[in-house]
Amino acid sequence: MPCKGTPTPCSPLKRLLFRFVLKIFYGSIVVEGTSNIPKTGRPCIVCANHSNSLTDALLMVASIPAKERNMLRLTAKATQFGHRTFTSWLIESAGTVPMKRRKDYTEGESTDNTDVMQHLMEALELGDAICLFPEGMSRYHPTIAPLKTGVARLVSDVLTRNRNDPDFEISILNCSVTYMHRQHFRSDVLVTFHPPMTFTPKVNPRFILPADAPTGKEPLMSMCHSNPAQISSGTIDSPSWDLVRVAKLAARIYVPLGTRMSLGDHVRVVRTFLEAFKAAEDGPVDEEHLEEDEKTPAETAELAELRLDLNTYQDQLVRWGIKDDRIRRRPLPRHTILSRMIVRLTWSICLFAISFPGLMLWIPVFLTTFYAVHNFKKTGPVFDTWDEIAQYKLIYGLFSGIAVWIGSALITFPFTMVTFLLVPALMWMTLRWLEDAVAAFRAFTALLRLLLVGKPTLRDMHSRREDLHARVIRLAVQTIGLPEDPEAYFARQGGKEKGRVRGRWESGSRYFSIKRRRKRDWNETLRLYDIVDYPKEE
Repeated sequence: MPCKGTPTPCSPLKRLLFRFVLKIFYGSIVVEGTSNIPKTGRPCIVCANHSNSLTDALLMVASIPAKERNMLRLTAKATQFGHRTFTSWLIESAGTVPMKRRKDYTEGESTDNTDVMQHLMEALELGDAICLFPEGMSRYHPTIAPLKTGVARLVSDVLTRNRNDPDFEISILNCSVTYMHRQHFRSDVLVTFHPPMTFTPKVNPRFILPADAPTGKEPLMSMCHSNPAQISSGTIDSPSWDLVRVAKLAARIYVPLGTRMSLGDHVRVVRTFLEAFKAAEDGPVDEEHLEEDEKTPAETAELAELRLDLNTYQDQLVRWGIKDDRIRRRPLPRHTILSRMIVRLTWSICLFAISFPGLMLWIPVFLTTFYAVHNFKKTGPVFDTWDEIAQYKLIYGLFSGIAVWIGSALITFPFTMVTFLLVPALMWMTLRWLEDAVAAFRAFTALLRLLLVGKPTLRDMHSRREDLHARVIRLAVQTIGLPEDPEAYFARQGGKEKGRVRGRWESGSRYFSIKRRRKRDWNETLRLYDIVDYPKEE
């Protein structure tokens, strides 16, 4: 194809900035399926789920390798443009195209996007890739919103415009984005690019509109139906947060803590359990639904009962502040717990001590970000504000961090050049040490709670957990087809992609890596407690 795509001045600098702020905020960003990305010059529409406002767009730009695409043209709601803010400047300077949404305008105001669609079609014909979020909005809820038909219509219009070029082709590249905890510092992100769907005038003539038809409907429905299924298949798509909570616990029971598995494997295991529990969302099915549901009322009732028992078990763990992994093993002798507490506390104090100088640099960043987010939450309900928290943290964290960096350099004159290099290095290493210090202190407090709970209660919980484990394994192996020995299976599965270690030596050495902290639990964040609950959705 002769197209070379639109050149993008300063694109490497912008991508570097996006990657920098994302890699500071999120612990690991694991990208899968980059080989599926069409090369530069091939018209491509990148479609992704949209749950984290502007952060999703930054992630798309940062996740697509520059050697694969030299341009990713973003789209954003028109109300983000024309403001004297950093967010508005960032959106406009990245070549983003404004889209008018009906919900943002009063009745009678024009929401015509004809010129915008014309601009996007011309960009595609030049060989560019454009990014669309077919849900049409960023949402807090865990379920993917019904996808709009704009992507299918855009493909149809472009094919129609190029009907006389049999070699013309356009691809839809679906992408699934999964934030383990989208708004929490040092959480993890999975980005999965699926095999593209390619369309040409020759192979797909039914998508070409008749000369007298301004738009098409029925011929595009198959394309509209395939998008949500592919996007949903790579992420945690749930009708409620309660189901996400239960599915994550079931996955944790099925795959013991410390199993060497990639973030992608972890998300897929959680999603597999989630799909199974969805069947019990509304209770037992009646006879007329048996064919489509493929489960008997007894099986559905068993799933509903397991879900209830898992919820009760998780509630008890939350009250005690203990992870499931502490219950999995038989109660430890008192002297063993005390000795481990001493080791964890000593290690935590040492790490906090060497982190202290760097923490003085981080405190202004933490305070500024906390204050900004605290005030932002007051502006609206959970469903209208929580999808933008990460965006606020990224922006305010970036500005306050730069202010600390420049301020430190000016204060230490005439050693400015040394400080200019030393401060960011110290802040990064402090962050690494702080993660380890918090994890060690979290382990110390968990051991302390084991002492307070007492052996008799722990034995009862262990017996309950054994029963739950047997039922979860039965569900995993016999019903949903997961491997019988997950520890051995996931240790062999996959390669050495980021977010995964192979062997004891590599596992141990990664613990001291300056690049990132080696996590045993993908659910972990930079918090003193395990995050298993979510804000209410009133």
